[in-house]
Amino acid sequence: MSVLVFTENWDGKFKKLSFELVSYASKLAEMLNTSAVVMSIGTVSEEELQKLGKYGATRIINATGEGLNILDNQAWVKTITEVAEKENASVIVLSNNITGKALAPRLSVRLKAGMGAGISGLPRSTEPFVVNKKVYSGNAFAEVLIRSEKKILTLSQNSFELIEKPVSPEIVTINVVPEPGVIKTEVKDVQKQTGKILLTDAEVVVSGGRGMKSADNWGPLLELAELLGAATACSRPVSDEGWRPHDEHTGQTGKIIAPNLYFAIGISGATQHLAGVSSSKFIVAINSDKDAPIFEAAQYGIVGDTAKILPKLIEAVKEIKGK
Repeated sequence: MSVLVFTENWDGKFKKLSFELVSYASKLAEMLNTSAVVMSIGTVSEEELQKLGKYGATRIINATGEGLNILDNQAWVKTITEVAEKENASVIVLSNNITGKALAPRLSVRLKAGMGAGISGLPRSTEPFVVNKKVYSGNAFAEVLIRSEKKILTLSQNSFELIEKPVSPEIVTINVVPEPGVIKTEVKDVQKQTGKILLTDAEVVVSGGRGMKSADNWGPLLELAELLGAATACSRPVSDEGWRPHDEHTGQTGKIIAPNLYFAIGISGATQHLAGVSSSKFIVAINSDKDAPIFEAAQYGIVGDTAKILPKLIEAVKEIKGK
């Protein structure tokens, strides 16, 4: 028996999200008195794979093969299923991101496994197997009981700390030859954004709402983001007004993000917006309305005019950075 964790890589590189998953799987394996096995699909260097051992991965399986470097649900699920069966995995852990949400339900059907989607921590108990997840846009928690022998878990971002447990992992590379007709995904063109931090990857996000009052007032917010090495975002009313591009819209109908630090500047904190940012580790809210809902979700809050507070915040950051 083992805990198998699937770690996505981006152009052959792992991100904090991958190490968070391995840390979680390692701790879960301890609870189940077994070992954590990590697998990745696509071309990854041995040096990069070794990094996963820093967080407790005792065995790392890298599946490579023609056509596997791009996400194809059917081919990837078949590959993960075969590895899970060979490793006798009782629990398979994935991220609750776009890739994990695409793969987990298919794996659940193939392995006849119960699924806990978007869980937020280690099981409350293993006999019976009970996990917690956020519900109602992060306003409440639900307990999920999984009765099946095999279990699929998707872990919400920023819901588990990085725990270093260095080991020398065994690295195994397997060559997968998909059956003819299995891979149906074809990439005809790739256009990558350059010169800007991707919102979904950012550790720090500076976001503005209608409280900024005008698109002309965005200068200080952009300056703060540049100083912090942060991505920029906005609420839906802002993108609807055309003040900022739609690809910066965060919330239930926009992008779901989970940065370590989220600045909500002039954002009231409607339920739809909080649903997209509630997984942020720390939220700093700046709003002139002391009763704005955003303050209930924020760890830190400043009540006041954003036009007056932002310049002082920028000045403080510059002083800390010695600029």
